Amino acid sequence: MPKKLNILMFSGEYDKALAALILANTARQMDADVTMFFAFWGLCLLRDGDKTDSEGKSFYEKLFSSMTPKGPEELPLSKMNFSGIGKAMMLEMMNDNETPKLVDFLNGARKKGVKFYSCKLSMEIMGIDKDELIPEVEVMDAQQYLKDAMESDMQLFI
Repeated sequence: MPKKLNILMFSGEYDKALAALILANTARQMDADVTMFFAFWGLCLLRDGDKTDSEGKSFYEKLFSSMTPKGPEELPLSKMNFSGIGKAMMLEMMNDNETPKLVDFLNGARKKGVKFYSCKLSMEIMGIDKDELIPEVEVMDAQQYLKDAMESDMQLFI
């Protein structure tokens, strides 16, 4: 029976998302089952910028949607972001070292069969609809997440 890794992605920051996806991809390469549960700011990583929609949203939901990142490449750094200058420097250093971008790690995880779950309550609070996320995402509640986490060999909170 394969090992199972469960990652709860709470952060909406580029470098933390990068670390989580590197671990998810590596675990899949090692034949481990991987599930990632996205809550609150972590949901920004799964947003599809081409699918954001303000129809039927309250004033605050529209405002919130316009102010939050719309996908992986819009996420800020957790430290030294400096209004995007720090992130630009990091991306340039990654490019110099021929390191894939965050979106490449996300797409790799999608192709490798990482299971993506989003928190139902977080989506409701933040005004994010399922159709605004990448298609592989399934919505679940906290009880479903905890059941999955308890069945895992390793849980990470990022």
